[in-house]
Amino acid sequence: MKRIKNRNTNGRPSKSLYEKKSYKVTVKMATEEFYTLKAKASFAGINHSEFIRRCIRSSVVKQRLTPQLMGYIRKLCGMANNVNQIARTANTVGYSDIHSRCISMTKNLDRLIKRIENDC
Repeated sequence: MKRIKNRNTNGRPSKSLYEKKSYKVTVKMATEEFYTLKAKASFAGINHSEFIRRCIRSSVVKQRLTPQLMGYIRKLCGMANNVNQIARTANTVGYSDIHSRCISMTKNLDRLIKRIENDC
């Protein structure tokens, strides 16, 4: 009796660990979201899973604001409040007394806005 050593020479080659899809993620969606997904995947000519995979690969998500940046924004709000108070005082007392306070506050605001822009 003859024995065949390698029976399975034809067929699909096995995938590497990198190519295998071994993780499953379940996502709950509202009706509108599901039908939007279904329409977009159909329009692209691919199935739902492949559409989501491509969206994950090509999307860019911005990080949340850091506590330091939130502090800058709070300072900016406080300074804006101070500017409003200076304007009110300038309208009642006169502009010559308030001019120097206004210039220093404007410089502080400019520095703070530049810090926020650099962090974003």
